[in-house]
Amino acid sequence: MEDFRHKAQAAAQEMRAVFDATPLQRNAHLSERFGADIWLKREDLTPVRSYKLRGAFNAMRKVLAAHPDKSLFVCASAGNHAQGVAFMCQHFGVKGVIFMPVTTPMQKIQKTRIFGGDAVEIKLVGDYFDDTLASAQAFCLAEGGHFLAPFDDADVIEGQASVAVEIAQQMGHAPDHIILPVGGGGLSAGVRRYFGPDVDYSFVEPLGGTSLAAAVMAGEPVTLKKVDSFVDGAAVARIGAKPFEILRDIDPKTVFAAPEDRICTTMLEMLNVEGIVLEPAGALAVDALVDVADQIKGKTVVCVTSGGNFDFERLPEVKERAQRYSGVKKYFILRLPQRPGALKEFLNILGPDDDIARFEYLKKSARNFGSVLIGIETLEADNFSHLFARLDAAGFTYRDITNDETLAEFLI
Repeated sequence: MEDFRHKAQAAAQEMRAVFDATPLQRNAHLSERFGADIWLKREDLTPVRSYKLRGAFNAMRKVLAAHPDKSLFVCASAGNHAQGVAFMCQHFGVKGVIFMPVTTPMQKIQKTRIFGGDAVEIKLVGDYFDDTLASAQAFCLAEGGHFLAPFDDADVIEGQASVAVEIAQQMGHAPDHIILPVGGGGLSAGVRRYFGPDVDYSFVEPLGGTSLAAAVMAGEPVTLKKVDSFVDGAAVARIGAKPFEILRDIDPKTVFAAPEDRICTTMLEMLNVEGIVLEPAGALAVDALVDVADQIKGKTVVCVTSGGNFDFERLPEVKERAQRYSGVKKYFILRLPQRPGALKEFLNILGPDDDIARFEYLKKSARNFGSVLIGIETLEADNFSHLFARLDAAGFTYRDITNDETLAEFLI
């Protein structure tokens, strides 16, 4: 462990020539809410707004030290890893070829180009990441380049451990508890290996991508059959083999799954209360505070906010999901009589805090009735129980489809 610590400290020292240490900030709002001394390690404030450039820097630094003539680096990524690699290619003055899926949002492509400048070439290949990865690896082999893995690489893990180095330096000691987001496992493995048993850990994954939990239960990395891509920075179907070797003995009770809609409430809270912009993966550690609230009372806790690359075009979706999770917005299908005055009767049933956010006739289900999709926003979740009671008393037929994934996908 000491050898790893020395290497991580050396990596952190070398990084200072490229970018400053990210802030470690005490958060008064969260500290008061959870009765603990809560600090945020602001990886969303690196030059590329995520911790990924740390691993890219350390891996490239070591390759170039061993092979000074190496001039081509290749990676496959649709997000933060691509931007970190691009930034470091420009820094080291080497060529980077970055493969991204054809479906990658233009905002991420443009940011990667900005960070890499003339040093990088972007190739859009494949509708799915597996196709993109295969093309990148084949190109790298044919051209004699060095492939930069996003997390399954010892030098990348060592580079991500520089987060722990900075926490220890900035705090003056190890915290009592660290909450770490988990995707491929590079960051969590690096931080855990650096601090060792001196710290309590919580690992948090998105509910739609619990690859670490699956691997811990199986005793080896397994590939998830389905992954929800909403938390794109951590939606990984299979934990990295090298990170898992460091994480394999963790207590399964320390691994938490954060529901995607709940993450949205945390993103909005951090934006509205603190003015902090976090991407879904960047909000994971803060979101998991509710899961460990009983364990952290009176303790010093660090949450790693791993990224802030959030496209504000997604804000309406985030708000929608947060409202639905909080219970202040619901969708239902109403069977409305096709007669004069029926709509007015329904409107009179609404409470003073109930607003119609969606009203759409779907079809006439019978000669005298029509099906209407209705979205209602209200101020308090309890208002819906009163609304539904009034609908029942008035004899209206309706179906709540808020949590019906199949219907919601097609209708909402």
